[in-house]
Amino acid sequence: MLFRKALKAGRGVVDKGCVSTLAHTANSMSSPRPAEAAAGRVGDDSVRPAAPAPVGSPNAVVDRGPVPSPWDGADSTEPIRMGRKAGAGRGRGLHGQLVQQLGQMIVSGDLGADRPLVPEEIGQRFEVSRTVVRESLRVLEAKGLVSARPNVGTRVRPVLDWNLLDPDIVEWRAFGPHRDDQRRELFELRWAIEPLAARLAAGHGRDDVQRRLVEICEALAQAAAQNDAVAFARADAEFHGLLLQAAGNRMLEHLVGIVGQALQVSGGASAGCERPSESAVGLHRRLVDALGTGDGAAAEATMRSLLTVHPEIEHAVPAPREH
Repeated sequence: MLFRKALKAGRGVVDKGCVSTLAHTANSMSSPRPAEAAAGRVGDDSVRPAAPAPVGSPNAVVDRGPVPSPWDGADSTEPIRMGRKAGAGRGRGLHGQLVQQLGQMIVSGDLGADRPLVPEEIGQRFEVSRTVVRESLRVLEAKGLVSARPNVGTRVRPVLDWNLLDPDIVEWRAFGPHRDDQRRELFELRWAIEPLAARLAAGHGRDDVQRRLVEICEALAQAAAQNDAVAFARADAEFHGLLLQAAGNRMLEHLVGIVGQALQVSGGASAGCERPSESAVGLHRRLVDALGTGDGAAAEATMRSLLTVHPEIEHAVPAPREH
């Protein structure tokens, strides 16, 4: 099938923006098939349609227009971003591609709760089997995006029911129409948890963590000297993830993936820890020194400075509340 060929062609591409959406592939399949075209061919009595009944007769068919579809008007021309490590909803087969496409359409608002998501319609739209559709809807249900109930069908759930900390949903929102809200919320989350994690980590004083943080600072310095934004971002993500793990709080440790995702999808003007510069490297080193001496207050303050080093994002970072 054309859909399978399109997927095979895109499986080896990991550069973001290089893989076409399933909906774009499905749009190319809207032309009638040979068998369907032959069904209305003039000159073939065996397939010629019967003459319509006169208007007003009991057998007359009233044209009520096309039946609205949840796929009508769905703007899904944005490319699927497949540059990350595959997770539960990010597989590279039909199942993973469909999860990502449907998830993007739900998060962007193209698919709403006004109509149920009919598996048969989805299968026809994207030319996949019922098994693939069923498995994809189960993944989306686990993420809180949809719910399936007897006599009601599968419907999109309210935003309040979504698992907004799911890395897939974080990414879909970050690259959708609500990208500004997603960036702001991610920065607010980081502002709330990372300074606390720095203070807690200073009280544990693990030598292995301290040595690794020093090594990461050297990697940051080298990347900044070479203006290598990719290497800098990779080292920075490890730095902040390791700091959350060193806090000694399992719930904070559970947010490591969210912080890492925030660093990947921020884009544009962002916190100082994401820019390869001497000032950013200096703040990272000052934070490591505070951790080494067990100075929790200094570690917390340095982390806040690290998150607000760029003035163009001050509007996105909440100021500490005065009591």
